[in-house]
Amino acid sequence: MAIKLHGNPFSPAAQRVLLCLGEKGLDYEFIVLDLMKGEHKTHSFLQLNPFGQVPALEDGDLKLFESRAINQYLANNYADKGAALVSDDRKKQALIAVWSEVESHPFDAAAIGLSRELIVKPMFGGAADGAVVAEQKEKLEKVLDVYEGRLSVSKYLGGESFSLADLHHVPSINALFMTEIKAVFEARPRVAAWCADILGRPAWKKVL
Repeated sequence: MAIKLHGNPFSPAAQRVLLCLGEKGLDYEFIVLDLMKGEHKTHSFLQLNPFGQVPALEDGDLKLFESRAINQYLANNYADKGAALVSDDRKKQALIAVWSEVESHPFDAAAIGLSRELIVKPMFGGAADGAVVAEQKEKLEKVLDVYEGRLSVSKYLGGESFSLADLHHVPSINALFMTEIKAVFEARPRVAAWCADILGRPAWKKVL
């Protein structure tokens, strides 16, 4: 049975899985849900993700939700295909896991906060809260200062090869690059070069 991904192309979480599928060169069916119509809250979709959030993935009889968990499965189950996004080496595994955790917590928290204020609110006619933007920007700057140091000793966050630790950042960075926050990334030379690298990957260009 073919892989099926249920989601919306404008969802950063769905984009994260689309990117992983592209990096692995896997065939799949993308089932687009209209979030404005609440198609992610229907009974049928709740059987795939009881939290009613996109994306959800089906691979045969396996049903998964949570984009990072889906990508971990894809990277491991299809390790022989496409880009090697994980490693068999235990020490490299640990490094990828560490930086993946950083992405999913301090980085993502700040990125979501900034995206909500600078992208989502204006889309619906609202105005960004300057105090919130300043607070989240400061949090992001602290994370990127750490990244700048890490990228001085390795080409990518998890080591010398592109991995899930880098991949998971791509949708959020792409979104923030369309706002004033792009300057925060560009102010750090190694971070800026890393961003140019991961945003320039062919699989991401296909997602876009």
